[in-house]
Amino acid sequence: MIAFVSGPVAALAPDTAVIEVGGVGMAVQCTPDTLAELRIGRQARLAVSLVVRENSLTLYGFADDGERQVFELLQTASGVGPRLAQAMLAVQTPDALRRAVAQGDEKALTAVPGIGKRGAQRLLLELAGRLGEPAGAAATSHPAGAAAPAPWSEQLHAALVGLGYSAYEAEEAIAAVTPAAEAAAADGAAPKVSHLLRAALRTLNRAR
Repeated sequence: MIAFVSGPVAALAPDTAVIEVGGVGMAVQCTPDTLAELRIGRQARLAVSLVVRENSLTLYGFADDGERQVFELLQTASGVGPRLAQAMLAVQTPDALRRAVAQGDEKALTAVPGIGKRGAQRLLLELAGRLGEPAGAAATSHPAGAAAPAPWSEQLHAALVGLGYSAYEAEEAIAAVTPAAEAAAADGAAPKVSHLLRAALRTLNRAR
């Protein structure tokens, strides 16, 4: 089993990072949150989970081992494949998912594209006791590579489109979170794409 990949980032796409490992480009499926921390040409280390299918071998990448573990545990629930598990981690942090399951929070799960009220209820029942207790309220940090971030709006737009939203929906969501991003910038802090992404997804979910 491949536990992690480490090397320079060769390419980035809305849902994929290519990491050069020993002269070979490894395509790794990642959440927008993880991708937002990567920079082409910079070193990165991603924990990975290899998903084997009859006609494919797919690597899913994560900021750390804990996130990978939650990804794999989510798939123990019926109807949850790697794509849906990754979408859940794109919307909620691992700790937020643990808290949602522990508290029976349906809204936290229905915020994920593709999960309705009944699906959320079923997942809460099946995942009860499997994810463990919330580790804390602190947001997950992503150590994978850091440089001056690209414009937050472009990263957020690419992330939303990569999750399946239309360009129009992405633009509407970006407009909704712009005041928060501008407030952060006014305080001298760079807007954090992961936080803005979750706020944008909540906005899109309410609009349905």
